[in-house]
Amino acid sequence: MDRLYAPWRREYHLTKRTGCVFCDIAQSANDDENYVFYKDEICFFVMNKFPYNPGHFMIIPNTHTPNLEDLTQAQITHLSLMAQKAVIILKKWGADGINIGFNLGFDGGAGIPEHIHMQVVPRFRRDVNFMTTIANTRVFSADFDEVYQQIKKIAKDILGE
Repeated sequence: MDRLYAPWRREYHLTKRTGCVFCDIAQSANDDENYVFYKDEICFFVMNKFPYNPGHFMIIPNTHTPNLEDLTQAQITHLSLMAQKAVIILKKWGADGINIGFNLGFDGGAGIPEHIHMQVVPRFRRDVNFMTTIANTRVFSADFDEVYQQIKKIAKDILGE
């Protein structure tokens, strides 16, 4: 297996957390430091620091729970409406397709299973090319901070402040 040097992931592996990272982000006033570009009383939007593709972000309920079924009907409805807005944001940003979903539980693929979160992943024509298929390597075509600023600007137009 070939290896791709990715030193930015070391922070993820070395971080010793005592609480919930998503609850910490929700309660923080440092939105830009945390790459949060929208907050309301039910959820927030945050860039995925370890994205599948450029522009990958998450919609996270403020309620700390590992279970989708623990959310109220109003919360589920709101998350669904926010997912619809997320699609608009990513289409305006230039996504050709979008994957949206929850990975529930560790065995369901959740990296942080104790707090549910909706993944919103933009897809682009030919984003799975020979590098991924043959070299087992993912190539990012955009700078993370620039992508955050671009999406934040579009989100402000779509979602307001």
